[in-house]
Amino acid sequence: MRRYQLLTVSILFTAAALQALSANDVCASENHPKRIISLAPSTTEELYLLGAGDRLVGDTTYCVTPRAARYKEKVGSLTKADLEKIVVLKPDLVLATSITNPKAIQKLRDLGIEVRIFPAPKTFTILCDQFVELGIAVGQELRAREIVKAAEEKVADIKARTATFVKPKVFIEIGAKPLFTANSDYIINDFVKLAGGENIAESSSIGSYSKEEVLRRDADVILIVTMGFAGEAEREAWRKLKTLNAVKHDRIYIISSQKMCGPTPVTFVKSLEEISVLLHPELSEKKRDE
Repeated sequence: MRRYQLLTVSILFTAAALQALSANDVCASENHPKRIISLAPSTTEELYLLGAGDRLVGDTTYCVTPRAARYKEKVGSLTKADLEKIVVLKPDLVLATSITNPKAIQKLRDLGIEVRIFPAPKTFTILCDQFVELGIAVGQELRAREIVKAAEEKVADIKARTATFVKPKVFIEIGAKPLFTANSDYIINDFVKLAGGENIAESSSIGSYSKEEVLRRDADVILIVTMGFAGEAEREAWRKLKTLNAVKHDRIYIISSQKMCGPTPVTFVKSLEEISVLLHPELSEKKRDE
């Protein structure tokens, strides 16, 4: 009889504890934003990765991934936000970037709207940290950390596979007139480093560069990141420099700016895999052999 009473008390205690936890979860979810506006394609995509896409009530004209993001109310571009539209949508959280107009951010804050700024990450590590921060903000910390862990493991695997290879000298073109490159201030630099390459412009103080310097450093690979100019025309322009190592071995590649300039932890890994094969063709040969 006593055992039965103890068992009953134990069951009742467990039920009460579960009920309390459930109540806490409800309270916690109530504290998380339910109406979110994203002012960057990367944060929009990350919201969907975190399972919070249904709470997105507005985004920019550049937010096209995933497909569902295309049908959200458009509140401007990357640099110009339509404040009237934003206010009408009654968001409880706006996700901005470092290129969002500071005056617009301040006006929104003056109206009592929470604005979180996510600057363009310079490295994969910062990208992952910001993703977790976003996960915490929308009540999806565990999911964010799981995604980051999986991405970190895949990046570590790619680094391990390229560790024994000779590092090719890489020049990254992100602008044509004038010639503009990516130094250590750009996450594109991390793509090259983690893929087992050496960015010849990593330590340059500014992004502008000269073809004479590319020739002097004799880049082995040129990556043309399309940013509104004709990639094929740029590749043909480089091919005129017959003495350049990248030209001699036909190693001039065009890569979509969408893949390189606004990655999520998931898309970073996919692009890194692609770049690692461009820098080390032996990887694809090894995969075929396996």
